[in-house]
Order: sequence, then C-alpha cells, then structure tokens
Amino acid sequence: MVRIPIVTSFTETVARTLAQKNNKKPQSMAVIITTYNNPRWLEKVLWGYSVQRFDSVPVKIVIADDGSTEATREMLAQMRQNLPQELVHVWHPDNGFQKTRILNRAIVATNAEYLIFTDHDCIPRNDCLATHYKYAEPNYFLSGGYVKLPMSLSEQLSSDDITSGRAFCADWLKRNGFRSQKCFRLTPNKTLATVLNWTTPTDATWNGQGSSCWTDDALAVNGYNERMQYGGLDREFGERLFNLGVKAKQLRFSLPILHLDHPRPHATPESIAKNKALRAEVRRQNIVRTPHGIQEMLAEKENDGYTIFQY
Repeated sequence: MVRIPIVTSFTETVARTLAQKNNKKPQSMAVIITTYNNPRWLEKVLWGYSVQRFDSVPVKIVIADDGSTEATREMLAQMRQNLPQELVHVWHPDNGFQKTRILNRAIVATNAEYLIFTDHDCIPRNDCLATHYKYAEPNYFLSGGYVKLPMSLSEQLSSDDITSGRAFCADWLKRNGFRSQKCFRLTPNKTLATVLNWTTPTDATWNGQGSSCWTDDALAVNGYNERMQYGGLDREFGERLFNLGVKAKQLRFSLPILHLDHPRPHATPESIAKNKALRAEVRRQNIVRTPHGIQEMLAEKENDGYTIFQY
C-alpha cells in the first residue's frame, strides 16, 4: 500500500474544492426588465426572449414597472402565451422617476440564484440566456454590449425580424438603412467575439442594457441606491460590486443587444450632477452597501400600492 502524505491529500482536496466552486453554475435565473409606459418597445424585447435557445435551468422574466398605465399590463397578458418562461409583473404607482426602487422590488421578487438586468429598449439575441449562463462564475459579474439603432429602424423591426434572427445580421441591417460601423459587434463567430472581448480597450462596467450577477452579490451591496436619478445609476451599482471584491468579465461582443431609440425626458443637468457626486462618494469612501437600498425599503412596511401580477 502506498501512503499519501496528509499535506498532499489536503492540497488536492483544496484544489478540487476550488475547481468545483469556480465551475458553479446557477440553478435558476431571472431577467429583470425595467419599463415605463412603452409597451411597444417592451413587446419587441419580449419577442427576443420568446425564442431563446436555452432550457438548462428555470428562467423567470420579471418586469420592473415604474408606474406604467394599464396598456403595459394588457400587452403582457396577451404576450404571456408566447413566452416559454414564467412571467412576473412587478408594479408600483407612478410617483416620478423611481427606477432604482422598482429594481429593488424586482430583486426581492425574483427568488432566483442569478440575475440578468436589462431595459425595455434592449432586444436580446437568441443566445443571450445561454451566454449569461455559460460565463456565470462566482465573484464575477458580466458586462454586455449594444448596437444602438436609429428611430426609423427601431420602429420598423417586426416580430418576424426579431424571432427569425435576421435583425441581428449586419448585412440585413445595412440593407435597411443602418449606416453605423458598429455592426461588427454582432458577429456570429463566437471565437472572433471572444478575441474582440479580450482586445477591446473599453472597460468592463455594469450597464443597464445587459449585465448580470449572482443574487447574493446584489443583496450584499443592498441593491440599487434609491437616491440615484437618471444617468449613471447602473454604474454606481457596479462600482459597489467592485468595492465588494466582485470582478467583471468583458462580454461586449458575446452579449450584444439591439438598443431601440427613445427620448430621455428624465435626463437633466441636475440629475446627472447629483449622480456623479454620489458615484464619486462611493469611490472615495470605498462604499459597498448603500444606506438607501433593499433593506431600508423593506423596513418601511408601507402600503404604497406596490403590486405583483402573474399571468
């Protein structure tokens, strides 16, 4: 019999445990889609999720609705039959711009191990869920990319354009009037996309159109800072994840979305300046947990009309 030294056995055990931890994959996922009074754009986004090539784990679609009118609820009720995922509609009354608050409510409502965050103007490619799942890793968040479409093409996109996948074809976009050189971000070649991810000079940051993280990490930073207004609120959340010790994976070319055009009535010089000051404070003081997040929201225990609809 050959005896294995205790130190060797222990080292191998640690290595094996670390390898298992790094290979950990989520057992459930949720896509949190923020929206406000734009059911037409939200419907286009949901067409994209209706054709996802992914069934490895349960996925829930959670609509984080910052006070839309009944038109959004009616569209969701009709769209439900076309979605393979569970659909949950988290709503609170319109009380001005409260995107961060409805995001926190949605995080609490998901009951999923892994969260993908996006908006009602961000159409996913059919490999979106599979790619988030593939690259999900403990102590990391994922940072996706986008191709911004002009209003004319945003209006033009049909259900068939999206569900067939041709809307993500650079040649098709060019034939339909898209002149931007950013079409190369939509490369279907996964090897090339990986190379571009590694070589792009753009930093991997948390962005609202297609980032994802473990729910435990979102809770560890206490969710979104409810003092944040329009402009940079996503970046502030990501900066606190960095302060927590979570690293970022650059997947700009592996996780592209089509960004539909829209007006930005909430963008004001005052909101931008306020948010920049709050982000500077997070960096300067190395803040991890916001004192204006999920825990404080739950402690209020006030009935402000917050409702969850399931279809």
